[in-house]
Amino acid sequence: MTNENLKLSHIGQIAVTVGDIETAVAFYGDILGLEILFRAGPNLAFLNAGGVRLMLSTPQGAGAVGHNSILYFTVTDIEAVYSAIVARGATVEREPQLAAKMPDHELWTGFLRDPDGNLVGLMEEKR
Repeated sequence: MTNENLKLSHIGQIAVTVGDIETAVAFYGDILGLEILFRAGPNLAFLNAGGVRLMLSTPQGAGAVGHNSILYFTVTDIEAVYSAIVARGATVEREPQLAAKMPDHELWTGFLRDPDGNLVGLMEEKR
């Protein structure tokens, strides 16, 4: 095997530690609109986030509820998507705003919280 074959490719799965699976599935499935793929027992659920699997799990020896890395979801029309998600019950953290001006686009971000307090980011590259 060459060194070229010994590298990472894309993210296949992200784990988020939650307090209650049913509440988390309702948020990520119903409010954010992610497709529920399958469940593996009472403490695990898997959803599809644009080809990346999102694993929702209660604390099982690692992870703490509400202390996860930030998930950023790419959207188009960040203001409209943000408003729709808030209308469906998400907790507001910060409304969409300009985060950075790049040579060929502007990066806009907005933030929400899931029922456990985990930060969820929305981002749009406006050209």
